[in-house]
Amino acid sequence: MARDSALRFGAQTDEVMSLLRVVNLVRTGEADTRPEIGRLTGLGRGVVAQRVDAAIEMGFLEDGEYGPSSGGRAPRTLRFRADQGRIVICALGALHIRVGLASLDGTVLAEAHCAWDIGRGPAETIDTALGMIDELLAAGEERPVWAVAVGVPGPVDFETGSPVAPPIMPGWNGFDVRRRFEQRFDAPVWVDNDVNLLALTERSHRRDDNVDLIYCKVGSGIGAGLVSHGRIHRGANGAAGDIGHVRVRDSTAVCRCGKVGCLEAEASGWAIMRDAERALAEGATGILAGLVERGEPITPEAVAIAAQDGDALAISLVQRSARLIGESIAALVNMFNPGVIVVGGAVSSAGEIFLAEVRQRVYELSLPLATRDLSIVRSIGDEREPLRGGAELAIEELFDVTFPRWFADGRPTIEGIKGPAAA
Repeated sequence: MARDSALRFGAQTDEVMSLLRVVNLVRTGEADTRPEIGRLTGLGRGVVAQRVDAAIEMGFLEDGEYGPSSGGRAPRTLRFRADQGRIVICALGALHIRVGLASLDGTVLAEAHCAWDIGRGPAETIDTALGMIDELLAAGEERPVWAVAVGVPGPVDFETGSPVAPPIMPGWNGFDVRRRFEQRFDAPVWVDNDVNLLALTERSHRRDDNVDLIYCKVGSGIGAGLVSHGRIHRGANGAAGDIGHVRVRDSTAVCRCGKVGCLEAEASGWAIMRDAERALAEGATGILAGLVERGEPITPEAVAIAAQDGDALAISLVQRSARLIGESIAALVNMFNPGVIVVGGAVSSAGEIFLAEVRQRVYELSLPLATRDLSIVRSIGDEREPLRGGAELAIEELFDVTFPRWFADGRPTIEGIKGPAAA
């Protein structure tokens, strides 16, 4: 019966699009009763009833409790069946793997994390990630995997799902990340830059569907995610926002990408660690020196904490990083004119010591019109943020981009996602 209904709708464009809109109105919370659907779509009561019945029959919606009455009989509410499938998220960082499972409304249900060097290569890294995901799936309720989102710390060709010349990912250039996950889960897979996942999370925190936002991550590397009118801007080849490799004036520092003078070689977490170790070797004293004496490692997080605790060396390193990053962000502000800039990553955990310098450089170097309504804030810093961003990516691709291609099957398939849109 559901199959017949799906095929019937699939043959008629108007019916297809109105059915999809009904499902999405309920899914996003814009409407939760049949009268509200009719008001928002302009469809007659009988047509709304047909579309809702079809959506329930196909498994997308279900009846809920009765809502408040406006004078007549109380309307029955509708719910999107967010628990019918799972989204798998794999967020790879330079020094860690984080995996998670989410429901179809983006709620993160389970997660796992381990320290990991991305330089160990794609085969070993993905094997480890898949093992972690298998453990999460085995421990939870059995549900089919509807989609997989993977974040990697480097530029990505979004169409192919392959990293493109990633500076800190030896062996990953052109590697088909998507294929391994498709083979394991038999579900559509999307691969994106890790900073774009964080930008999607920040977008979800704001009610403005057309937000213009820059997310700047300052960790072991430096990157920016650009959200334009509510959509991620990836550029022609996936390189948009890769500010870590813009040139810093008069710099002679060699970057991990092999070039000289990159912003990352002067202001990233690994550059700060390098400069801190050099200063300590030359006799600098203070909190960071105490860490070395106790045999503890100098990390970007350690430098940020030391700066907050008043260590002079740490403060100088953090402020220099912030000034250089602020100059690059200012160029983006002049070109992109965002409404909000969110700064995250290990180095930014120094808080106002870091953020104040970024603000000063951005406001000093940007056009007054571009900064008139601009806010510059720190990210929440929740470790689940990349997982939430991965879920946002999968949900957007499933229900905003590819829904017409696979809805008749009742759940997404690799062939349905890649096939032509419904006529």
